[in-house]
Amino acid sequence: MLVTKVKLKNWRNFRSVDVPLRDVTYILGPNASGKSNFLDVFRFLRDISKPAGGGLQAAVIARGGISKLRCLHARRDPEVCIDVELSDSPDDEVPNWRYVLGFRPEGKGAQRILVSKEEVWHKGEELFSRPDHRDGKDTLMLTQTRLEQIATNAEFREVADFFGSITYLHLVPQLLKFADQLGGRALENDPFGQSFLEKISKITERVRNTRLKKISEALTLAVPQFKELRFVKDDSGHPHLESRYAHHRPNAGWQSEEHFSDGTLRLLGLLWAFLDGSSMLLLEEPEISLNDAVVKEIPLIIQRLQKSRKSKRQVLATTHSEALLSNPGIDGRGVILLEVTTDGSIARTLRAEEASALQAGLSVAEVMLPKTRPSSVNQLGFWE
Repeated sequence: MLVTKVKLKNWRNFRSVDVPLRDVTYILGPNASGKSNFLDVFRFLRDISKPAGGGLQAAVIARGGISKLRCLHARRDPEVCIDVELSDSPDDEVPNWRYVLGFRPEGKGAQRILVSKEEVWHKGEELFSRPDHRDGKDTLMLTQTRLEQIATNAEFREVADFFGSITYLHLVPQLLKFADQLGGRALENDPFGQSFLEKISKITERVRNTRLKKISEALTLAVPQFKELRFVKDDSGHPHLESRYAHHRPNAGWQSEEHFSDGTLRLLGLLWAFLDGSSMLLLEEPEISLNDAVVKEIPLIIQRLQKSRKSKRQVLATTHSEALLSNPGIDGRGVILLEVTTDGSIARTLRAEEASALQAGLSVAEVMLPKTRPSSVNQLGFWE
């Protein structure tokens, strides 16, 4: 299942958004245009839906409260609204599911967040719409969504499960290399890869070995002299990844992950994420630490893995990379450009002339990246 359309009202940078999504979507835009905030819509729905804890109140608090979520340009309308459609194919005329959630502050001393709107539609038929008569009898019910309640989401649990399984990855190599020395508790859902090795260790041996074999084959193509990758546990039972290289010291032995380059760890993490699960995958700037020649292949890697899977894994990625966007295999329908205006950011798909330029043989990098360039950036070199 895929998210095929998202509509937003008063969400962070955005007064209003209405854009379609593909199975692979690239979000472009200048700095501070809202690329991370756009991805956070789906993390927010995940946080509401996760079975242990979570819920609307916790998801809002985790983001600094409603004042941090609501668009600063929304002066008269206090409601934040998220409206998403889900289908098996982005080309379906009628979505399988539609979920709408609106919420606003209570406006009293307690400052609770109240559900102002919650709707679920299945194949064009409305299952319910809130607030309803039950909410009218007990305002406290409006502090929770039905999405987060097992007792009330049975009819649309497929949607709750989908949201709850969304994965966000922005692997930071240093957190993985020095996890033992840094210590401390990893953030919930471990978005930065601090517990990446523990996650690998919990996978069954057969699945783990199959994935590591595929990843090892890819690293052999991308990393000079790379020869082999394996999973081990040390004498204390801590998991590690080890690699061996074909260089002038054939008996140099295996190197553990603290000796891997940042680029190798980033690529390893990306490849594992592509192979791990079938839920929506959110990626921020996957090009970081990677050689441009490797970055250029990322769209093809995703496409090949999609074709080899029974169920496609939807990928949403933010990027600034000219190398990545120069890949000719990128579907222009899966490109969203964020533009900053005096009334907040807007999100749009390609215009007709831009799509025509792609069909004529130009790349997304050539057609769209210039539109993310700050107008005064040439003056930066003269700043003192």
